[in-house]
Amino acid sequence: MKTLQEYLDDAAVAHGHLCAGQVLGVRLAMLGLKKLGLEDPQGKDRKRIVTFVEIDRCATDAVMVVTGCRLGKRALKFRDWGKVAATFVDVETGKAVRVAARESSKALAKSMHPEIPDKNQQQMLAYREMTDDQLFHTQLVHVELPPEEFPGYKGERIVCAQCGEGISFRREVKLGAKIVCRACAGERYYEPIV
Repeated sequence: MKTLQEYLDDAAVAHGHLCAGQVLGVRLAMLGLKKLGLEDPQGKDRKRIVTFVEIDRCATDAVMVVTGCRLGKRALKFRDWGKVAATFVDVETGKAVRVAARESSKALAKSMHPEIPDKNQQQMLAYREMTDDQLFHTQLVHVELPPEEFPGYKGERIVCAQCGEGISFRREVKLGAKIVCRACAGERYYEPIV
């Protein structure tokens, strides 16, 4: 693994700037990988990791930088729960650890560096200095990963009986006697304009 500073430098480039969320994300990912005993996420361990992130903010970009997990590689899974948390799964062993930022870390950052008026700068410095236990709550968890969730899965492609679009990775829905996509089954995040 790289050093904290090397990952922070990489995260700043990938995200466009360095902020408190980037520091949290880098530290969170480094801790998760350490708890799994994975030392080379960009090299020999790169195909062993699947990561579930729970927020679509700065920390997620940093988690991607450290783990090498990407949506396009099917190794990064997003759950929109609004939490600065991630679960790291070693697909070889099945071992998984969830790491969540402690809400108390914000107040602790303020008490550690009251001389810094800018909250982001205050947190960026304090989040580098805090211990893992001050910054995060960790727990071993079980994550059920069916074959279609693994990176590199090559499954059958189904065509939606209603709209005709292709569906991959067993995301189809049985609606009566028809096999349809989730949008046609009523799970749309968009509405067509006729």
